[in-house]
Amino acid sequence: MAWRFLFGWFLLGWLAVASVQAELPLIRFDRLSPIGAAAGSTLEVEILGGDIEEVKSLLFDHPGLKAEFVKERFFKVSVAADVPAGTYDVRLVGRFGVSNPRLLAISHGLTDVAEVEPNNEPEKSQLVAVNSAINGSSDQNGEDWFRFEAKRGQRVTVDCLGTRLDSTVDGTLTLTNKAGKQLASNSDYFGADPFLDFVAPEDGEFFVKFHDLTFNGGAPYRLVISDRPHVENVFPRAITAGQSATLTVLGRNLGRGAKRSAAQIHEVPLDEITLPMLAPADVLDLQTFRFLEHPTDHSVLPTAGTCTLTGFQWRPEMPGVGAALNAQRILVTKEPATIEAEPNNSFESPQPITLPAIVSGRFDQPRDTDWFEVSVPENGSYAVDVYCERISGRADPVVVAFDEKKNRVGEFDDFGHRQNAFDGHLRDPVGMLSLNKDQKYRLLVQERYGRGGPRYQYVLSLRKPQPDFYPAAIHSQNPGPGHVTLWKGGTAYLDVVTHFRDGLNAPMTITAEGLPPGVHFAPTTTDDQRGTFVLWSDENAADFAGPIKLFATAKVGEQTLRREVRPYTRVWNIANINSSRPTREQLIAVRETAPYSLELVPNQIEIEAGKTAEVKVQAKRYWPEFKNAINLIPLSFKGNFQLPNTTIAADTNDVTIRITVQAGTRPGEYTMSVLGQAQVPFNKSKDAKDRPNTLVSMASRPVTINVIEAKK
Repeated sequence: MAWRFLFGWFLLGWLAVASVQAELPLIRFDRLSPIGAAAGSTLEVEILGGDIEEVKSLLFDHPGLKAEFVKERFFKVSVAADVPAGTYDVRLVGRFGVSNPRLLAISHGLTDVAEVEPNNEPEKSQLVAVNSAINGSSDQNGEDWFRFEAKRGQRVTVDCLGTRLDSTVDGTLTLTNKAGKQLASNSDYFGADPFLDFVAPEDGEFFVKFHDLTFNGGAPYRLVISDRPHVENVFPRAITAGQSATLTVLGRNLGRGAKRSAAQIHEVPLDEITLPMLAPADVLDLQTFRFLEHPTDHSVLPTAGTCTLTGFQWRPEMPGVGAALNAQRILVTKEPATIEAEPNNSFESPQPITLPAIVSGRFDQPRDTDWFEVSVPENGSYAVDVYCERISGRADPVVVAFDEKKNRVGEFDDFGHRQNAFDGHLRDPVGMLSLNKDQKYRLLVQERYGRGGPRYQYVLSLRKPQPDFYPAAIHSQNPGPGHVTLWKGGTAYLDVVTHFRDGLNAPMTITAEGLPPGVHFAPTTTDDQRGTFVLWSDENAADFAGPIKLFATAKVGEQTLRREVRPYTRVWNIANINSSRPTREQLIAVRETAPYSLELVPNQIEIEAGKTAEVKVQAKRYWPEFKNAINLIPLSFKGNFQLPNTTIAADTNDVTIRITVQAGTRPGEYTMSVLGQAQVPFNKSKDAKDRPNTLVSMASRPVTINVIEAKK
């Protein structure tokens, strides 16, 4: 695919110019190697990135992971035996703050093996045992060969984890017998990662060839060769909060009690077993999604695809053989959940459903169509929501609504926001239907390209509107992947991207908890899908690196909703390609003194709609050598607020700006900032005499504008 070659060339160019300074240094974490380890083990890892010269510690999002500095770029990582299987964020901490994360996979029941070169041809293939996890790296145009022994009838899966673990590798796998006959091959099974499902036709040795389609050397991957349980998916995918359910698990090597399923993938039957599980009740409190493995397997590139999913991941425990190698996403609802019932593949034979309807469905066969019939209790708007990509379904569903006379009354397709690196745009249809009481309507759910099979699941939701919101925060300041580092006395900010559900048009207020001493925020109110949350530090604040939490509240009628602002990270910075994924924690760091700071005075003003008010922007220059002008531009101003660009002149420290509010603006509070940009003399070496000008962007502390109605 074209993006692969674009990505490879971009990465080479990016790394080549990594030393070019456009802002103050910000640790950038490019590569972790190896990218996996066994619970209870110790391993040496190498890091690669930008501005990492003084990185001597690592931060993890689990207390059972510890790191000890060995030498520049190398650390010894210890994994406690009780660290659950899953993926974990690793961050670098150094002079210039805390970095963006990279993923480390932790496994149970697998033997970790390091790739040993030379292994670039079958005759030099590396011998490994089944139930091994091989930590390897790509060889530009070369290949990596491995061999293992299997018994006739033994089912072995070969799973290559690359892009799912933040690697730039784009692998392909080929499996042959000893005579060189190809038995299986694959690419792009889990996103861009390949996967093989193989049943040995005879006793003997079998060979696995790995090749990287980007032709870039040194990219890490983790190759799991196993006969342990591997789950393809579970059904149903929607469970009522706090209730137990029986789920059908489809996969390979599912243990005692499993049977052969009628479902097949690549003409190989899957195993099937039913298992009980209990849905947690508290995920609905804050509308959260809890994961064991970072959800990075549902798209070719990492996305924010779960930013509007409420639920959790479940790792099934198989009778007699232990936990599955991989976890599954489950949607949790407060309404009763049901299951699609065949036959319902025509307008004349729909499945009756009642409101509120939460229906787990499948496109069992290619060109399968699912029809549902519903009557509504009253005239009005009804919310349609189909979960597919969010629950790792492979379909691209479309919903079409008809009345009894076969007239189309609505059609829904993709939805979601793309904002800079944040990619919450999905293949899942979402929208509102206007329906009338005492009429029957039919909903058609179909796969846009006519695909079908056990991987093509979805959940259909049809209900009265339940206004809600899903806020997410991502580091937005360049260059590239980064994190929130406050220079003392200065500021840093996050982009907040919000999906408002079912027509919610109420302002939300964002606050922070767990801030270290000397770090501050102002409650930030916005009703836009995109806003800015600014943090600032006292000049004498202590150094810090650790997690904080952001929350947002909004009033819906008489009810106040409180939601966690979900943290996300930019994975790669590629022109015109969004790349982001969730994290468990929002990290900040406090480091050296900023060159300057900006403050809006007063920080609270009242403006009548249609009128103009004046605010002073005050600069404080912390570096004596910094005397240049500071250009000011609006940072988070709504379209109905006008602020002309202006400048704080060289050798001066303030300027007055005029903010105009358009007539008709909704009364209420709005929180906004300006962004300063200045050429600042800087050198990473504190003793250097040569200090070339470097562009330094710094947000102001925000101002809260209370808009009041125009006087009549």
